[in-house]
Amino acid sequence: MTDAPPLSPEELERYARHIVLPEVGGPGQQRLKAARVLIIGAGGLGSPVALYLAAAGIGTIGIVDDDHVSLSNLQRQVLHDSDQVGQLKTASAQRAIGRINPHVRVETHQSRMTADNADELIARYDIVADGSDNFATRYLAADRCAALGKPMVTAAVGRFDGSVTTLKPFENDNPGYRDLFPKQPPDGLVPCCAEAGILGALTGIIGSIQALEVLKLIAGIGEPLVGRLLLYDGLSQSFETIRYRRGDQSDPSSSGPESG
Repeated sequence: MTDAPPLSPEELERYARHIVLPEVGGPGQQRLKAARVLIIGAGGLGSPVALYLAAAGIGTIGIVDDDHVSLSNLQRQVLHDSDQVGQLKTASAQRAIGRINPHVRVETHQSRMTADNADELIARYDIVADGSDNFATRYLAADRCAALGKPMVTAAVGRFDGSVTTLKPFENDNPGYRDLFPKQPPDGLVPCCAEAGILGALTGIIGSIQALEVLKLIAGIGEPLVGRLLLYDGLSQSFETIRYRRGDQSDPSSSGPESG
């Protein structure tokens, strides 16, 4: 992270509820201001992640997405509203973040993450929050973050349940994404949200947990979900945590990749 200018009087008031937390304080808020976070996908998960990171005072937020806002998105993708239907999701996200916090710089990347651009995109940021909606992007992002030494907080949702984990396989012999899900499943094995459906509020719950993980990593507080997969069942309102280690051979079909 690069150094950021001192917090202004307006920022001190804006972030007062953070600053009074002993675990965060002024130094922690300054780290949030200096941080650069890349969000993959401005959809169901990317929406709450972007909104809460912006409200928290992350200095620079990058958004990578190549899609346009559609009417069927609005049931869960709260970055966007009816007036933005047909517009680029990156542009819609930039406007929404600007309304929430004018102190946040937004960098938009109007493209999909591919093998050709992944390293260039990821290298520019400190942390990646993955809300992608397909296995290919998720595996690519996890592999390249590991190679570049960038933490990644990844989440998935489907129908009524979701999962979150934090990946830092480049230090302390921590496990990576392929330790949890060794092989990319074949296309069509896990139905997308357009086929299976999804309860909109679910993405808010899982995306908010994802945002909290990012904030913890930047501020250096708490215990991140490294080596732990947090599972949430919305129908029973229950959480379960599964531990996994380097070399584990988990079943990749047990968790879908959909961001909603």
